[in-house]
Amino acid sequence: MNRKKFNSICKALPKTTHVVQWGNADVWKIGGKIFAIGSRWGKDNARLDVKISFKCSDFSYSLLIQEKGFIPAPYLARAKWVQIDGQTDLSDDEIKAYIHAAYDIIVQKLTKVLRKELSI
Repeated sequence: MNRKKFNSICKALPKTTHVVQWGNADVWKIGGKIFAIGSRWGKDNARLDVKISFKCSDFSYSLLIQEKGFIPAPYLARAKWVQIDGQTDLSDDEIKAYIHAAYDIIVQKLTKVLRKELSI
């Protein structure tokens, strides 16, 4: 998945915000909380147009870190984030589904008041 496609998937989700920070990383948030990051960090970032990190459920985390091309996300693994760190067998549609799930996880962590303010 390239950076443009990653950003279009995140942008299509309701009420998201986008900032570029941490050395040109695309950081996607809902209600001020991050759900996905697209970056070019690491030693060999030519392998992918973008390294994608996202929040996942405990179960998905335990599965994905065993998949080819996935690692526990640097600095965020303790919070159950993964990073695509190479070529993966997952399709773009499967990655999109995980990004949507990350968004949903973060939405559920927002206060009821904030969810109401955002109309989500």
